[in-house]
Amino acid sequence: MSERSPAPSVRPSAPDAARQTPPADVVEFIRFCHHRRHVGWPELYDEMCAVAARREFNGWDHDQLAEHGLTFSLTEMPRLAGWVRTVLGPQPATPEADHRAIVQPAPGPA
Repeated sequence: MSERSPAPSVRPSAPDAARQTPPADVVEFIRFCHHRRHVGWPELYDEMCAVAARREFNGWDHDQLAEHGLTFSLTEMPRLAGWVRTVLGPQPATPEADHRAIVQPAPGPA
């Protein structure tokens, strides 16, 4: 049988504060994307991916953004969503941001 390393005896009680504060370049990028399209999360994620794909922020693509600490991987999505909340603050719920609020037109005369 193979031996496992023992589980860590002490776990951090709070997330690392440095991970919760986005780098200045990432703050600029989030604001840039939000200014272009005033939507909340997760629609803003789509805009951020599109901006990176088209190199519309400082000419940076996904790789350059990753060099500045921003990645679009699924494992990093909670961190990115937290950064968006930190930068933009709480966003009011709008029908545009809530796909459940689809409004049906009133039936017209037959």
